[in-house]
Amino acid sequence: MSKLIIQIPCYNEESSLPITLSELPRQVPGVDEVEWLIINDGSQDRTVEIAKEWQVDHIVNFEYNQGLAKAFMAGLEASLKAGADIIVNTDADNQYCAEDIPKLIEPILNKRAEIVVGARPIANIRHFSPLKKLLQKLGSWVVRVASNTNVPDAPSGFRAMSRNAAMKLNVFNEYTYTLETIIQAGRKDIVITSVPIRTNGYLRASRLIKSIPLYIQRSIVTIVRIFMAYKPLQFFAYIGAVPFSLGSILLIRWLILFIVENSMRTRLPSLILGAILIIVGVQFWILGLVADLLAVNRKLLEDIQLRLRRNEYEKFSQNPLNDVSKIQ
Repeated sequence: MSKLIIQIPCYNEESSLPITLSELPRQVPGVDEVEWLIINDGSQDRTVEIAKEWQVDHIVNFEYNQGLAKAFMAGLEASLKAGADIIVNTDADNQYCAEDIPKLIEPILNKRAEIVVGARPIANIRHFSPLKKLLQKLGSWVVRVASNTNVPDAPSGFRAMSRNAAMKLNVFNEYTYTLETIIQAGRKDIVITSVPIRTNGYLRASRLIKSIPLYIQRSIVTIVRIFMAYKPLQFFAYIGAVPFSLGSILLIRWLILFIVENSMRTRLPSLILGAILIIVGVQFWILGLVADLLAVNRKLLEDIQLRLRRNEYEKFSQNPLNDVSKIQ
């Protein structure tokens, strides 16, 4: 028996949730069971009541709003404990076409991938401004470089993942999970692919992108943090190379002038500045080596965490008396 769970993070979605749920499938080719799960992220409206009216199978409740990233991870945890073999994440604003779920999970069923990201037709989405379309493409390109993957629409929240992949993911960012999970997949050698999907009409403005400058700032911080966590030696090597190179240029310049002018006091400030820059560069490299050693320790801890998760979730899913809705 294979089970698919469709999870939806929700925050005050009483107006759009009925539309989203009305289009979700209860039967999908290739799986035996399809269940729905919502993560109520501290909603203050009738989101939970509507979910119950639509007979949602699982409801995870937060007492207060904790953000999209934590809601996403809580949904994965609840889905795994409910025995999901495949998890599909979609948005409550009905942005993504639910009819494409079979297409989304097909690479997982065929054992060609563990994570599948739905690629939206960005160029054809009318309510996206030209600047937003450009930023979407630019951000996706940066994520592809940082993760060594080939996902054309990195910010897409319409994605499917296998049970094994879901247990390996950890989201540290409190803003969003979309970029971080792709970079993690690339760095952890989780096979990830993308399929073209359709989008529905515009229902409401995005709550994640409140302003373009803020979105850019947070996305850059997310990418830098993940790159530091998973490629620390390479990251600090690049940063340290800048002051080290500048310092070396200044020292070579001073040495040439010293030979020509034959005076120790010639351009003494540049000698001091060059030495300082070289020391700073070396310190960055040392920091990179230390961080790389810590990264090895983190990988070992992640392996231990994965084993504990597998053991915990298997026991939980085999006990029908457990209630995933109590997860906080």
